[in-house]
Amino acid sequence: MIREELTEKILDIKREKGWTWKHITTEIGGMSEVLVVGALLGQMKLVKPLAAKAAELFGLSEVEARMLNEVPYRGMPMPPTDPLLYRFYELVMVNGPAWKALIEEEFGDGIMSAIDFDMQMERLPNVKGDRVKLTMSGKFLPYKYYGNEQGIPEVGFKED
Repeated sequence: MIREELTEKILDIKREKGWTWKHITTEIGGMSEVLVVGALLGQMKLVKPLAAKAAELFGLSEVEARMLNEVPYRGMPMPPTDPLLYRFYELVMVNGPAWKALIEEEFGDGIMSAIDFDMQMERLPNVKGDRVKLTMSGKFLPYKYYGNEQGIPEVGFKED
């Protein structure tokens, strides 16, 4: 079995049982629902205790539980073709240069981590149509200025 087949098996069981992601993530627990769903979809890994809980919930074999614990090959072809995913891509294409400028002005020369990162999602009722609120928080990682001489900063934090 390859990882994509395990993802399809998990989705088939979810569909057959009529489970929601909320139900599944509550049963497995242990970390952010975004990470649990991401792992079940093949983009993240579950630590061994959570892989065991997922395997029990879905009736998976030991080998399949071990697959959930493996570091996956992450990502997808770009640009994404799914309309919802494409909108995130579009957000970055259109707003990315402004986000970059504002982050660099506030923090200095660096990046926002997508590894030391968390995100919350909530539904905001609105008479014009409910809104999706995403709150993202990533650690700022300054670029290291290697080979720096005396008086030159070691990292790209904002200079006073």
